[in-house]
Amino acid sequence: MNPIGDPTSDIDARKTDLRTRARETRDALASGLGAAAATGLAARFMASPLANRAAGAVVAGYMPMRSEIDPRLLMTRLSAADVTLCLPDVLAEDTSLVFRRWLPDDPLDIGRYGISVPAQQADELVPDILLVPLLAFDHAGHRLGYGGGYYDRTIARLRALRGGDGVLAVGLAFSGQVREDLPAAQHDMRLDWIVTESAALPLLVPVP
Repeated sequence: MNPIGDPTSDIDARKTDLRTRARETRDALASGLGAAAATGLAARFMASPLANRAAGAVVAGYMPMRSEIDPRLLMTRLSAADVTLCLPDVLAEDTSLVFRRWLPDDPLDIGRYGISVPAQQADELVPDILLVPLLAFDHAGHRLGYGGGYYDRTIARLRALRGGDGVLAVGLAFSGQVREDLPAAQHDMRLDWIVTESAALPLLVPVP
């Protein structure tokens, strides 16, 4: 348990409060923008330097849940460009994610938390680029997630495994999900890029 006055406790409490408001904001954006956001997201990614970085790489996408911006059109376009795709799976609490190969026409199973995941026999891969869902982001690369810490642990593990620039963390969001009051703890991993329906924004490291 964190002692009274521990900054970590204060940050966790602020994040919990923000999640409710950020989820409501995202729900409204998803309802208002609809499928046009997915089209814009794919166009912005493919027109950015990220498309060159993805060529010949392993890209981890995700299956959208609730009001997350939908990356499936983007993943279809990446697959057509001969990019190797994979999807995340949660094996246990307090662990990092694992990733299994996936093609757009492959059937999916239902994993932990109701997440759609590739079949267990699909090849396990180590991604070069992570497409990361979120509740909110800021222009410093901070991300508000759901509180489980899975992406933070995964990004930390992959950066340690491959070096600081060995994996690219790309947050996918509606442009209206930006906030400038996001609290961040020491263990929170920053994103390298944000791609929305209207822009692809480098946050940390330029893509060669």
